[in-house]
Amino acid sequence: MSYAHRVEAGDALAAQLKEYADRADVIVLGLVRGGVPVAARVAAALHAPLDVLVVRKLGVPWAPEVAFGALGPGGVIVHNDDVESHLSTSDVAAVARAEGVELARRETLYRRDRPPLSLNGKVAIIVDDGIATGATARAAVAVSRSLGARLVVVAVPVAAADSLVELSGVADAVVCPLVPPLFGAVSRFYRSFPQTTDDEVIALLHHT
Repeated sequence: MSYAHRVEAGDALAAQLKEYADRADVIVLGLVRGGVPVAARVAAALHAPLDVLVVRKLGVPWAPEVAFGALGPGGVIVHNDDVESHLSTSDVAAVARAEGVELARRETLYRRDRPPLSLNGKVAIIVDDGIATGATARAAVAVSRSLGARLVVVAVPVAAADSLVELSGVADAVVCPLVPPLFGAVSRFYRSFPQTTDDEVIALLHHT
């Protein structure tokens, strides 16, 4: 099974989140950038507000697609000790510093006139276009709790099975329609998977 694109994936995901529809305490948070088009479909179907959560994956310098952790607003950081143990302290610090600069840039770009994100008493539904290692999603859960979320739900169209098990230990609920026995990469499960641009993210947020 695969999805035609992120819009179709968002519709499939929304169908499994109906219990959260039409509730005043629910907010849908898209992980930038690829999670925002999916989250926009979920938010529309649930009649819930859409916002953006900026979390940066910390990638191994010589293999950036392999995460040794993730960084979120407010200095929240999640470590993947199995990977990070193979890196030097200077490598870890350099990547974290660079990603911190990019995180701050995106926060300024996407939030613009929006007030700082507050999740006090909210049910936060964190949406991405897929999960491989789960480092970014774990950081997003930690960020959401630090911002006052009462319940945190992680919802993705496709994910690696072992990452879902790890996430179930930190999130209050995990929703995923497609859990393939052999994962590989998120892009394998989309027939069209272009990179989401900053302009697309801003446009989706503007139209909510």
